[in-house]
Amino acid sequence: MDAVFRALADASRRRLLDRLHARNGQSLKELGEGLGMSRQAVSKHLAVLEEAGLVTAVRHGREKLHYLNPVPIQEITDRWIGKYERDRMAALSVLKRSLEGPAMSKPEFVYVIYIRTTPEELYRALTEPEFIRAYMGGTGPESDWKVGSPVRWKSHPDGEFEELGQRVLEAEPGKRLSYTWHTLRPEHRAMFDSDEEFARAREERSKVTFDIEPAEVPELGVKLTITHDGFDSPDSKMLQSVSGGWVMILSALKTVLETGAAPAAR
Repeated sequence: MDAVFRALADASRRRLLDRLHARNGQSLKELGEGLGMSRQAVSKHLAVLEEAGLVTAVRHGREKLHYLNPVPIQEITDRWIGKYERDRMAALSVLKRSLEGPAMSKPEFVYVIYIRTTPEELYRALTEPEFIRAYMGGTGPESDWKVGSPVRWKSHPDGEFEELGQRVLEAEPGKRLSYTWHTLRPEHRAMFDSDEEFARAREERSKVTFDIEPAEVPELGVKLTITHDGFDSPDSKMLQSVSGGWVMILSALKTVLETGAAPAAR
């Protein structure tokens, strides 16, 4: 966490984060406009923010786009705020807003988290029921994780796994997992003004992708990048619904893998 606090200590870097908070997925040129800093200075500040895990850069065509990564902030929240002020703070609502509104040609979510584990163990955590129950609280997916296979989903710990039209798109153990996301559920109807609007929104089908690779610094373990994209518009209700969820899930996943609470290897 020291790198995060050092990165946040500089006013110019906080301004760059504010810009990504207002509009995620910006290029170096866009971020530097009107700041009175040289391109080189902006690039150096972004490098510090990337090293701290507060910003993630993703290639999009010829551009390099930058995204606010809320996971380190969530970890600070869990450690320094959660113990004392959890019921008074609205930290997740701020994180939620920070991830809304990117242009539709860009990924909606790009999260990065470093976990002290192995690629193989992390892939197990994403696919094996014992792991999924441990960090998703009895909810989440199940599948045989073969390309084209269905991914069934349990929305409530006491419920049953349901077939919601989800399918495995890619499955490369220790490297990559991707599957389609479920559509809006009946319980989301209250988010809409009319049945017609709800019916149109239920046609949206997004997808989630997990990329696993060794961390740039070996001591950090494994780098997990999660990209959730394919939403119909920046105002997508599904986007709003999942915006805070992935942050909490990733934080719980990290805890399970690093504290010895993970199921024993088979």
